[in-house]
Amino acid sequence: MERTDLPLGMSMALAQDSAAMERFAALPEAEKQAVIDGAHAVRSKTEMRAYLQRTLSAQ
Repeated sequence: MERTDLPLGMSMALAQDSAAMERFAALPEAEKQAVIDGAHAVRSKTEMRAYLQRTLSAQ
């Protein structure tokens, strides 16, 4: 897996939250990579949703 590949849980969470997906898509590449890197440490569906909400709302 390449460093830029989205974790499966992150892909699924973004697919279920169009606003989060739009915010993620609008980020510069370096910020996208930082969000992806942080997502690799997430271990549950609930944790992923909370991580994305917290991370992307701060952008």
